[in-house]
Amino acid sequence: MTVQQSSPTSRHADRGTFPGYSDDAGLDLPDLTPRLEREITDRLISRDFDAWATTAARVGHCAKPIRLHGYSQTINVTTGEVLGFYSSDEEPLGVLHVRCGNRRAADCPSCSRVYAADTFHLIRAGVVGGKGVPHTVSENPLVFATLTAPSFGPVHGTRNGRRCRPYGAKDQAEWCPHGRSRSCHATHVDGDPLLGQPLCGDCYDYPSHIVWQWWAPELWRRFTIALRRVLARMLGVSRHRLARIATVQFAKVAEYQLRGLVHFHALVRVDGKTTEDGDTHAAAPVGITAALLSTAIETAAAAVWFEAPPLLGGDLVRRLRFGSQVDARPVRDAHRTDDPEQQLEAEQVAGYLAKYATKSATDSTDTTSPHLHRLRATIAQTVARQHIEAAAADAPMAEHPYALLGKWAHMLGFRGHFSSKSRRYSVTLGRLRRARVRFQRRLAAAKTEGRTLDARDLEDLLADDDTETTLVVGQWTYAGSGWDTDGDAELARAAAARAREHAQWRAAQPRKQTN
Repeated sequence: MTVQQSSPTSRHADRGTFPGYSDDAGLDLPDLTPRLEREITDRLISRDFDAWATTAARVGHCAKPIRLHGYSQTINVTTGEVLGFYSSDEEPLGVLHVRCGNRRAADCPSCSRVYAADTFHLIRAGVVGGKGVPHTVSENPLVFATLTAPSFGPVHGTRNGRRCRPYGAKDQAEWCPHGRSRSCHATHVDGDPLLGQPLCGDCYDYPSHIVWQWWAPELWRRFTIALRRVLARMLGVSRHRLARIATVQFAKVAEYQLRGLVHFHALVRVDGKTTEDGDTHAAAPVGITAALLSTAIETAAAAVWFEAPPLLGGDLVRRLRFGSQVDARPVRDAHRTDDPEQQLEAEQVAGYLAKYATKSATDSTDTTSPHLHRLRATIAQTVARQHIEAAAADAPMAEHPYALLGKWAHMLGFRGHFSSKSRRYSVTLGRLRRARVRFQRRLAAAKTEGRTLDARDLEDLLADDDTETTLVVGQWTYAGSGWDTDGDAELARAAAARAREHAQWRAAQPRKQTN
């Protein structure tokens, strides 16, 4: 099904010759069921279509917006004067729609794109400065590190174009106890359904896979502590002395591997101590280089461990570690692994991390994978046994160390933050979101008053809340989530996809030269 659009008007002159805004370029809505086609058609010919389209545009074509009833007042914090009043009754559909804010691209492509943009600017500011971070931070040692999970059984992989596992496991028989070969002579390519699948599902250690995934955030926390200790030891100072002369800052994201385990990508930076004028991103002390930091990261990742409590009664205590494949490369002196002739650029790394931050288990893995189906089944069986054991022992399930395992089954047992950062790495997501809200308010006020928004009036967008001269007080009640029909949601997704195409097209256009 294709929904035709109207021709571009004069106020859309900036779109230029973007092919998506012609009468011949409608919104593509493939693979629709008869019910969805009927719902979309009903929306297109409805009397309130213009009101719906306006509302959808205001929330950036969010796939599942939050609906609210209520009102708000804007008050001058100095005089107490009421500067403005707003009610949801003023909205085109009689209810306020706000973005769902979901970071997962599979759930809401529009909101995840905003989240990725915020994450990109957050990470980039910690690399080259900006957004309140001094540009001198770019001179501090910076390393791009990847920490992987250990092996819980051999799986099929691309092996950089080599044969998968031509020799099988060392010092073991050619066939496993279940009658399956321990070797694979195939050369797998991207998209091969065998990638990430165990050579033998019965040999694969699913319980240990689940335990490692559950405690991966704890391993990361211990790694950050161990890194500071290793740095102090390499510099010949105590850990307390290191804290007085340097700080370790990082921005980290998690990404699913095809085998269903997460690994962590991180930018790790060393700053100097806070100066008397309050600079928290001072130059790193002499002697701390990116090469030294890389070595410290590899050493800390190899040394950190955690003894996980038993998954079930009678189960063993597992000592968890990161995998042996640790990659730690200085950003400004290293080259890309996919193209050795190209230097690893800081902004490219920021883009990688921002992209990873919007992915979920279903985005990064094949939902039809037999391996992941068995992993989810193992989680379900484990949760059922935990409840049976708790009932038999008359013990509260809430006290079990894996009490919430079932809640995180859709994430394959990973319960940590997909993106996080240290306190002083750079600007926070909260400040970026507040800046966007302030900009939208000022832009709306400028349009209402018929004036142009001066860029000099935007310098305080990232200011702290205590500098605000107005206060917004409101009373809101939850009215529901999502659009009225699934057809509305499909229309919103299609429009969001076209908006992404437009943004990509504009980014690819040559910029005008100014004198």
